[in-house]
Amino acid sequence: MLMTPGPTAVPPRVRDRMSDPMPNPDIEQAFFDTYDEVCAKLQTIYDTDDDVLVMGGEGILGLEAAIASTVAPGDDVLCVSNGLYGDGFADFVENYGGNPTLVGADYTDPLDYAGVEEALDEGDFKVATMVHCETPTGTLNDIEPVLELLHDNDVLTIVDAVSSLGGTPVPSEYIDINLGASQKAFSSPPGLTTVSVSDRAWDVAEERDPTSLYTNLLPWRDTSDMFPYTHLVANVAALDESLEMILEEGVESVYERHESAAEHCRERGAALGLDLYPDVERSAPTVTAFHVPGEAKALQRELDERHDIVLSTGLADLEGDILRVGHMGYNADVDKVDRVMDALEAVTN
Repeated sequence: MLMTPGPTAVPPRVRDRMSDPMPNPDIEQAFFDTYDEVCAKLQTIYDTDDDVLVMGGEGILGLEAAIASTVAPGDDVLCVSNGLYGDGFADFVENYGGNPTLVGADYTDPLDYAGVEEALDEGDFKVATMVHCETPTGTLNDIEPVLELLHDNDVLTIVDAVSSLGGTPVPSEYIDINLGASQKAFSSPPGLTTVSVSDRAWDVAEERDPTSLYTNLLPWRDTSDMFPYTHLVANVAALDESLEMILEEGVESVYERHESAAEHCRERGAALGLDLYPDVERSAPTVTAFHVPGEAKALQRELDERHDIVLSTGLADLEGDILRVGHMGYNADVDKVDRVMDALEAVTN
């Protein structure tokens, strides 16, 4: 039983769709039509009128491509962070010759709004980055106030919403490049990056005119005649089916299902005396992180060996201290959460 916060379990209906005969994505109109339908469905889930595109590559591709497409050598970039992936944006900026200013907060704290204000007063930033859901710590960030502040200061915004899209509302109004991926709350196999791109972001990318192909958003602006490279046709079909399942259920209903699964998981955890990381007010609807200092790897191993349940630990310095339950997408289900928590109760007693 796979209950990790990505890659997630893939529903049978999606697996069946992947076994259908597939058109040639380079020449057959059937694939172009499916791709367009996927992008239209994503616009509904993103809640945006911006262009949406689907790139062939795991979600990290989107993060790097967003920087590669908008940040030229010497550009000043504001990286707002309280987690591992937020910090990682600064590395991408440096890799492409930009100058990152990291406004960081402790992983247990909210984003540093006052620090962003101070940085904007002192510097002239072209682009800003942040993460909506920091999966390694199960944190959902309140990014809307920061986005509004950056909008008022004419700063292009890039948001990693990989672990929140499809599981909880994402404040898309002031996001110029909004990044998702197939293997999280969409419950499709890994392999696709989803990106919404504002008109302003397209203008910045055109001015930047990056020389790369694979990490360049521009070739995806118009795919009516051809794609930049042969697309992952079975993965696109799977994503199409996953998105159709979300829309059939209703986006708001899907969000409510995630909230219910998350709340139940945390209530069961509290009954077992487990502490949350960071706290209930900022825990994400898609993933619960339990703080179990020094015990995470052993608990993960026992759950797998004794109960055939796969969970994730934390990452980097927190690998041994955090155990994560992924209740996102197909696994945002109270009964599945109960099975996990019953097993966790058994191995902690």
